[in-house]
Amino acid sequence: MALALASTIITTHIPTLLPFSSYPKFHSPQFKYQFSTNSTLKHQNIVSKLNTQQNEQHLNVQTRTWNWKGYSIRYQYSGNHGPALVLIHGFGANSDHWRKNISVLAESHRVYSIDLIGYGYSDKPNPREIGDGSFYTFETWATQLNEFCLDVVKDEAFFICNSIGGVVGLQAAVIAPKICRGILLLNISLRMLHITKQPWFARPFIKSFQRLLRDTAAGKFFFKAVATKESVRNILSQCYHDTSKVTDELVQVILSPGLEPGAAEVFLEFICYSGGPLPEDLLPLVKCPVLIGWGDKDPWEPIEMGRNYSNFDSVEDFIVLPNVGHCPQDEAPHLVNPLVESFVARHAKSSSTTSKVN
Repeated sequence: MALALASTIITTHIPTLLPFSSYPKFHSPQFKYQFSTNSTLKHQNIVSKLNTQQNEQHLNVQTRTWNWKGYSIRYQYSGNHGPALVLIHGFGANSDHWRKNISVLAESHRVYSIDLIGYGYSDKPNPREIGDGSFYTFETWATQLNEFCLDVVKDEAFFICNSIGGVVGLQAAVIAPKICRGILLLNISLRMLHITKQPWFARPFIKSFQRLLRDTAAGKFFFKAVATKESVRNILSQCYHDTSKVTDELVQVILSPGLEPGAAEVFLEFICYSGGPLPEDLLPLVKCPVLIGWGDKDPWEPIEMGRNYSNFDSVEDFIVLPNVGHCPQDEAPHLVNPLVESFVARHAKSSSTTSKVN
């Protein structure tokens, strides 16, 4: 059980791309997405000197902060024309997990990658000090996302999401449907720790274990054991099919924000969060088009279960990403970046100007 909970932290030469016909599709075969093999890295604070030199050849990526309800929220931005994209990370990750996507997509889009409150280099308020009720919920993050679009993006946007970021994107689109133009879900979290998905006989034990982690010193010891280079590398190596992509840079990208004050409390609060919405609750309510991409070697969110989401009317297609694990945007950007571009191009307005969100 401890290993399963710890695993939820995450949620060179590019190989020749398979033809589109080899990607199984499970919903609407008429949709055709054109792929290319463009891939790059962006400049960010904790990359090696070599990677920094390589990134200078591409569009500049700016790091900024946004004041949201008195909290400092970190985001990254690149691009000055085209439809707006907001990239939403998974549990335990941050906007740097999109470092191989931002500057590529920024060639024809305005790209924003945000650190959800509690993660990355955004503030991490202690949930025990914020009044009654839960703070780190999908409703909180969805509200943050929508207000980010209103205050910073100042436009409608496409949400590009990984893991629990997909639930955030769906929840945001349900709350404020006029803001979201479309959602691309990459290996969305199935939320298997949700109370309704736990076997009835296991619920008391899971609840007791969660209470132990959240309310006793055992949780802090557990977090300290997880928040090491060795543990993070092992966890990433579970969810990346191509373990050569689990580099020192990636380990540092995930680990460094997790060592900041408040990170342990956020981590423990979320792994004890068994309520809130499920993807299957939200998909019927979404009004915008949804595309699902799924790495078929994901050990945490099995593709056999993910395929069921293709049956919802809002989902226009289900794309299998072959030999890819839980984080396709980082493990296989040569597949994900063109998929994003094709999806957005299909649903972007034909006019070069876009309407602003009021």
